[in-house]
Amino acid sequence: MPDFTELWPGGPLFAQAENQRLSTDSVLLADFVPLRHARRGIDLGCASGAVALLLLARERTLDMTGLELEENAAALARANLERNGLTERARIVTGDIRAHRELFRAGSFDLAVANPPYFSVGSGALSPDPARASARSETDCSLEELCRAAAWLLQTGGSFCLVHRPERLSELLCAMTAQALEPKRLRLVGKTFDSPPSLVLVEGRRGGRPGLRIEPPLLLTEPDGSESAELRRIYRRL
Repeated sequence: MPDFTELWPGGPLFAQAENQRLSTDSVLLADFVPLRHARRGIDLGCASGAVALLLLARERTLDMTGLELEENAAALARANLERNGLTERARIVTGDIRAHRELFRAGSFDLAVANPPYFSVGSGALSPDPARASARSETDCSLEELCRAAAWLLQTGGSFCLVHRPERLSELLCAMTAQALEPKRLRLVGKTFDSPPSLVLVEGRRGGRPGLRIEPPLLLTEPDGSESAELRRIYRRL
């Protein structure tokens, strides 16, 4: 029986896998995603379903699909949806992102999100745990393949939002534009104002016009080392 806990007081119940813990990356991504016009979304590589769950809690008219290759993670994601009574507007598909054309019709969604592996194959040591290795390294899906899938799945004007590492930003933006996913918003995440950024949040639009807006950085701590007010807002700790 999964161990469900509240994500915040009165919030969704969530159980996480031991080898795939809920990360700050996923929480920040879910907060970054614009939902005003989103009706049908897909989380590419949804793991245990955290991002989908957070988005469903934000917008009650949203319908979400999670696509996950690893069967145990997909089963846990389904359990999370069931525990929160969300099976009527959310579902989990077990499958490979690279097989997206076999799984879904083109233009099926107006929102795609992803917290993909950050490291290209050969850039570091792989974990002996297959699930952890897949979550950290592009052994099962490259950045180019991810963008290709998002472009196929999104209707014109749909948004693709993801979180990644700043050192791969150039590669990421090139992969997006190559698939007609025009980068529209970018936000760097760092611990303090004078520390190098540790994450980057990017939104692209399928078939969008050129024009990238750089948003103010998201700082995780105050000068005294305490959590920033924005991070407390995102985690609902105010």
